[in-house]
Amino acid sequence: MSTRIPAVSAPMRKQPRQARSRTTVDAIVQAGARILGQRGWAGFTTNAVAEAAGVSIGSLYQYFPDKHALIDAIRRQHLDDCLSAVQKPAAGKSLRRYVEALVDDMIAVHAGNPGLHQVLLDEVLAAEGLRDPHSAFEKTYLGCHASAVAHYRGEATAAAADALAGTLVSDALDGVIHNAIRRGELASTAVRSELVRLLLLYLRDVARRRAPA
Repeated sequence: MSTRIPAVSAPMRKQPRQARSRTTVDAIVQAGARILGQRGWAGFTTNAVAEAAGVSIGSLYQYFPDKHALIDAIRRQHLDDCLSAVQKPAAGKSLRRYVEALVDDMIAVHAGNPGLHQVLLDEVLAAEGLRDPHSAFEKTYLGCHASAVAHYRGEATAAAADALAGTLVSDALDGVIHNAIRRGELASTAVRSELVRLLLLYLRDVARRRAPA
């Protein structure tokens, strides 16, 4: 039976402005991520999250009107972590060093709570803004991959060609890691090694070929 939930969400009730309130919101989001990863959607309740975060249920509802809003915050935190991993510059690194660091950083982003990511992948539908392939996040994320492709080509090329290659790198990287989570193989050194090899072979080929004008 499917456990996927609808992508219905209200925005955060208010944004934390002071250091103390930001600390409270961070504790709630981190606790929510642990509960969601351990119990899945069926066991994910605001009461359980408040207890794990060490705050009152009233404090939680000051910021999150419902658990859908909290899940959106958890997902956005994950996306921010992924963005931090791909924003590291390629300049000054050999292609192998860049690819190895990219793979290792993306695995590390998911390895801390693989149960959470499996729930996000298979049980929780994204809100509309997070599913939009033209969202600001998606443009920035894919743009980082395209910039790396352009760097290793080492020549002026059509932006569309770099964007396509960057998108394929992103799809391969995310797809392998996400399916490794589903199979319980994220910690496999063989998966890591083969993913590095796959991306290296493709990017070396891309770098050799002159992109279409």
